[in-house]
Amino acid sequence: MIPPLSEALAERGYDKLTPVQEAVTDPDLTGSDLLVSAQTGSGKTVGFGLAIAPTILEEAERFGPAAAPLALVVAPTRELAFQVMRELSWLFAKTGGRVTSCVGGMDMRDERRALDRGAHIVVGTPGRLRDHIQRGSLDMTGLRAIVLDEADEMLDLGFREDLEFMLGEAPKDRRTLMFSATVPPMIATLAKQFQRDARRISTLGGAKQHTDIEYQAVRVAQSDSEHAIFNMLRFHDAESAIVFANTRAAVSHLTARLANRGFAVVSLSGELSQSERTHALQAMRDGRAQICVATDVAARGIDLPNLNLVIHADLPTNTESLLHRSGRTGRAGRKGISALIVPAKAAKKAERLLKWAKINAEWVTAPSAEDILKRDEERLLNDPAWGEPVTEEQGAFAAKLLALHTPEAIAAAYLRLYRDKRSAPEELLPPDTKTPAREHKAFGPSQWFALSVGNKDRAEARWLLPLLCRAGNIDKSAIGAIRVQDSETFVELTKASSAGFVSALGPDGLLEEGITARKLDRAPDIAPQRGGPNRGPRPAQKGAPGGNRPDAARGERKPRTNAAPRPASASAAPANADASVSPKPAAAPRPAADSAAPDAPPRPDYKAAHGPAKSKHAPARGGKPDARSGKSGGGKPSTGKPFGGKPSGGKPGGKPSGGKPAGGKPGGKPARAASDARDSSKRFTPPGKATAGPRKSGPGPQTRKGGTEPPRRTKR
Repeated sequence: MIPPLSEALAERGYDKLTPVQEAVTDPDLTGSDLLVSAQTGSGKTVGFGLAIAPTILEEAERFGPAAAPLALVVAPTRELAFQVMRELSWLFAKTGGRVTSCVGGMDMRDERRALDRGAHIVVGTPGRLRDHIQRGSLDMTGLRAIVLDEADEMLDLGFREDLEFMLGEAPKDRRTLMFSATVPPMIATLAKQFQRDARRISTLGGAKQHTDIEYQAVRVAQSDSEHAIFNMLRFHDAESAIVFANTRAAVSHLTARLANRGFAVVSLSGELSQSERTHALQAMRDGRAQICVATDVAARGIDLPNLNLVIHADLPTNTESLLHRSGRTGRAGRKGISALIVPAKAAKKAERLLKWAKINAEWVTAPSAEDILKRDEERLLNDPAWGEPVTEEQGAFAAKLLALHTPEAIAAAYLRLYRDKRSAPEELLPPDTKTPAREHKAFGPSQWFALSVGNKDRAEARWLLPLLCRAGNIDKSAIGAIRVQDSETFVELTKASSAGFVSALGPDGLLEEGITARKLDRAPDIAPQRGGPNRGPRPAQKGAPGGNRPDAARGERKPRTNAAPRPASASAAPANADASVSPKPAAAPRPAADSAAPDAPPRPDYKAAHGPAKSKHAPARGGKPDARSGKSGGGKPSTGKPFGGKPSGGKPGGKPSGGKPAGGKPGGKPARAASDARDSSKRFTPPGKATAGPRKSGPGPQTRKGGTEPPRRTKR
């Protein structure tokens, strides 16, 4: 091992290496690609730091001037990236190594300036590292080693494309080390694609998982899950503890409940900013906070000092999540407890989860209030403060206390003060207690009243209830059934409240707004309400034979006969055609004005009596046509249809419908030809639009309504 690294390990108290650290520092593996699977808390970070040291330092004991990075470490989360940076910083401190980070959520400009100043090792998250590579601020040409920490988690989070991009941009002769708690098929595929003859290392130790962790499955009643968490925290009184929940909402809820009970608590979830998450973890490391409530974002790689209790408020969704959550405790030889809160309904799920994870957990019950108070007394009696020498100031104050109170009173007051600083324990139900069903108590002796409003007055129970309470000076618990009928409403009151109700209404029984109440001698015969469970068939409607009767009562439905076909014109189907072939015969074409059917009576000449008929779609003489008609030009249509103007036959003795003859007047100008709809130069143009015809020639711009500027192209 390189001497500066050995000195750094000795200063940190490493008297011997962990199994994974010994495996990756084997001299036979120097220069080889590695695929390492080891349990969490086994010292993987220091392990891959020692593994890449010979590659990036080569034969030297110190680094040269910092320039392009020599090693790149990729981590799935921001917290893990910062933790890796701290670990590698002290490990390579004596070699003059400079370690910098590129993490999402931080200022990218500061990271770019740090990269420009030079770094030997860069640690970051996949997305931010890819941004720096694409922007040219991270130079990959000098890389000698790439480490993928928690590679399986990065693939689960959807970083496969980013990882493939970075591995493709790195030099071909670099070393690639993949560290993962598990090696699923996706990791094996990635290793086969980007590693060269990788050596496989596994230190999982068979079926035994987290040998330094004591697993407990805590049985609780269905309604006591949160109370059990409070009691677990009070009983163990851990220096640091993590409570895991599955959702952000659950994290916020538990954080608020714990803070209200006096616990020093912080939260950690994806909805927090990077600054808030950093401050929360720093508070745990400084001792200002004792409990961290977190989602699985904190389950990967977070190493908190003296963390000896992990509580799963919600059961993990899979075995990997269970192992990584529990791996926050029992790290580097320290002991810890991982407790699963198991309500009665989740017992089978917890058993399957532990079986699949190959974990033998102890099934226990949550500490009771008596257990917690007893543990408080033990801590108080065994506190090291009893053996410390008494100072002069403390002795003088003790003499004052003894002069004022008896020793028993002083001891009792001290015990009360000790307990008042801590949350009171909860009384828990037995774990097999089932949630009691709601009891529906009998209403008891009652008195019925009839109100003078019903369905026809739009009466509803939701506004009758407060009206009865207000006018009758009664509570809603004294009101039973409210049955709205067509013309009145029946209300049931308790016998005890009926006398006060009658006296509050007065002799007229007036509630308010003309609504009166009268006392009934017996319970009314209430008809089934419409739309309720006793709803019967709807009465037959007028003109609807059978009404709402079932099909069997209606009888066989008669086949529908087709209507008689219209008389056909000369252009219609032949007279001997079978009408039953088509279920809907085609309508006869509308006859033209000049070719009426011979059997039809003569049509009255409307124009002779009233003048020309004007249609709202027909254009005015010489004006623009209507946009809906589709006609063009300034003249009258010449199709002969009655829609746009005169029929083609014209009036008797009048001019033909086409206006002037095609040849024009003798010796005059020829008549203007009829407009053609295919001529785009004469199509109708709405006001304010550019004309569709050809532009006028000339040196100046095209003249438009509203100015002489050329038309501008608008964005679509």
